[in-house]
Amino acid sequence: MSIAWGSLLVVCVASLAIGVAVVVLVAFALVGLSARVHVPAGGPEDGAPSLSPGAGSAIAGICLIAAAAIVGYGLWIIIS
Repeated sequence: MSIAWGSLLVVCVASLAIGVAVVVLVAFALVGLSARVHVPAGGPEDGAPSLSPGAGSAIAGICLIAAAAIVGYGLWIIIS
């Protein structure tokens, strides 16, 4: 029995990259959804430019769809 070390390295690097990508996409989705929260005037971030609620929701939706597609594709590969 022999181990294909090159293939094992490729699988490790790909799984690490995809895992980081899913976490980053979900984090961006949460940032996009935070644009819907009303921030009172006079706070520490008063005057700072922010996303509009519509743009934040669109970004969140796109990021969540991309993360779901990555996870779904991984499950499809495992099942098939």
